[in-house]
Amino acid sequence: MAGEVLLDSSIVVRFLRSDHAVVSRFPAGARVRMSSIVIGEVLYGALLASRSREETQKVAQFAARCEILPVDAATGQQYAQVKHALRLKGRPIPDNDIWIAAQALQHGLTLVSRDRHFRDVDGLRIEEW
Repeated sequence: MAGEVLLDSSIVVRFLRSDHAVVSRFPAGARVRMSSIVIGEVLYGALLASRSREETQKVAQFAARCEILPVDAATGQQYAQVKHALRLKGRPIPDNDIWIAAQALQHGLTLVSRDRHFRDVDGLRIEEW
């Protein structure tokens, strides 16, 4: 699993909430990949929490276990292609999720998510935990 998957925020949040179905998929000491976009989404959610300091610390600790993929020019090219294809299909999805899908495609990774709209992205491998 490690190195072959990209985690979506739906999975990271469930991991941080100790969802057994998600936590059990992470072998001890495993490093996984996460988008810089997902970091922003999850940190934003942590800032909204009543115990935001503790929640942001949890996010930071989890992120330290991950390889964080940055957005670059190649990601931008992939994003444009995915967004255009979705528009032609009449199946738009949130822009942040297009960026995340673009990174998974760019790096040949399987996206782990519980968001079903990713199924509309051509060529994207998806696992649902």
